[in-house]
Amino acid sequence: MTTTTDLKPFDPVKYKETTREQWQSAARSWNDWGPLLRTWLGPATELMLDMAAIGPGHRVLDVAAGAGDQTLLTAERVGPGGHVLATDISANILAFAEENARRAGLGNIETKVLDGEDLEVAAEGFDAVISRVGLIYFPDQQRALAGMKRALKPGGRIAAIVYSTAENNKFFSIPVSVIRRRANLPPPLPGQPGPFSLGGPGVLEETFRKAGFRDVESRIVPAPVRMKNAAECVRFEKESFGALHQMLAGLNETGREAAWQEIEQELRAFESKAGFEGPCEMIVAVGVK
Repeated sequence: MTTTTDLKPFDPVKYKETTREQWQSAARSWNDWGPLLRTWLGPATELMLDMAAIGPGHRVLDVAAGAGDQTLLTAERVGPGGHVLATDISANILAFAEENARRAGLGNIETKVLDGEDLEVAAEGFDAVISRVGLIYFPDQQRALAGMKRALKPGGRIAAIVYSTAENNKFFSIPVSVIRRRANLPPPLPGQPGPFSLGGPGVLEETFRKAGFRDVESRIVPAPVRMKNAAECVRFEKESFGALHQMLAGLNETGREAAWQEIEQELRAFESKAGFEGPCEMIVAVGVK
């Protein structure tokens, strides 16, 4: 059993290095799951863009853009007179964002490899900043938000999507719980990055206010993960969810495979004749500079 004397302090530098490496490796798989991501996260993404008041001619900064699904949706909204800068810590995943933009015929998208906590972009150069399921994984969320605020024009908006609570996101929290128990991992420390780090009632909103944003508001969006069966959901998470692989790092190959088998067994509770529907709930929040 892990005791308090066994706990190692959280190392944000090592955490980000590992995160970068995992996304470098998982980039192709994440991109391949693009159609699922569009269906699953589409409603929350459209709401994020609505709340950010993104429209024709706007300049938008997309932080932790990944393979760029939401980048493309944003580029369509801002039109040829607008511009979207997609940033991510992983060069490999941004290469897919570039390719996806070319295939979509969108010439108003630029990509740049940047750490979300060190945004080297023009001050007051953007009408809006967006981040879809990215802010939760930043070790220093206030530093990240300070950079986003600096990038915004006065009156510009920041909008983000995060998972709500573990209880309302069992498609993800069950795997986390299984792996945490099998790997004998301690609970996350307060303020430590992770999938549910901003999901508690009022936490994301207060995080925005602490960063100096005003007129903060949020909406809850049901986002069930619908797939053929639990096995397909496990394949999606196994191929694409870096947070789970970080947690699994302390187990050997046999231990990792046993964990995935238990996860699939637990997730079968959400199968029916209609298929698999994993519980998921997102929070979309906006603030004004």
